[in-house]
Amino acid sequence: MWEWFISFLTSVLSGIEGFVGDWGLAVIVLTVIIRLVLTPLMAHSTKSTARMQVMQPKLKEIQERYADDPTRQAEEMRKAYADMKFNPLGGCLPIILQMPVFFGLFSVARDISQLDANASFFSILPSISVSCSQMVESVNWVAAAPYLILVALFGVLTFIPMVLNTSLQDASQRSQTMTMGAVMSVMMLVFGWGVPAAVLLYYVTSSLWQVVQQKLITQRVVEKAKAEAEAEAAGSPIEIDVVRREKKPRPHKKN
Repeated sequence: MWEWFISFLTSVLSGIEGFVGDWGLAVIVLTVIIRLVLTPLMAHSTKSTARMQVMQPKLKEIQERYADDPTRQAEEMRKAYADMKFNPLGGCLPIILQMPVFFGLFSVARDISQLDANASFFSILPSISVSCSQMVESVNWVAAAPYLILVALFGVLTFIPMVLNTSLQDASQRSQTMTMGAVMSVMMLVFGWGVPAAVLLYYVTSSLWQVVQQKLITQRVVEKAKAEAEAEAAGSPIEIDVVRREKKPRPHKKN
């Protein structure tokens, strides 16, 4: 199945290259097509994130109220998710769907080098099949400069989308996200040093799309989704079952 997917992805990329005339540009066009297809899912994911932020106080209250009754707590949490029309996995779906393409490009880059030894990105990247480390080792740092810039963007554009998402978080969550974003960026810099330029092009283009989308569209979607979720939350308060103890007659003293 995986080999079939790699073959299919290579064919698609080859077809796009035949139309645009450049392998690097073909990767960018493929990325844009994928992001366009995923736009409805991204909008749904954004709404889910906004709803989750609104739900936090309610979920915390449920956890505290039923701390001694895990079964009832799980039931009330499920009801809360259903009432708010929230899917905990909804925010992960767009990322999951992009992962096969991201990892598939490692193998596709190898296949491209066999199809075209000069698979470049115009005159910017001599080959999209080689990594920054390979360029430094085989040529020199000057020739590898465009690859180094791409690796830097690989790390920076991992951090920026996470920072933009902190607008939906409280102070403690924001601090955790910033720390995690910084760590992820460093990890991506190390990872990006040895991956083919085709993978970097895909990720950088996808991340740039996400940043623009968040600035121009996402904020409006978030505000609308939060307003709807707050209205729904106000109309569905937590119900508490009160069980009254049965009154028993007091025993009478015998004379």
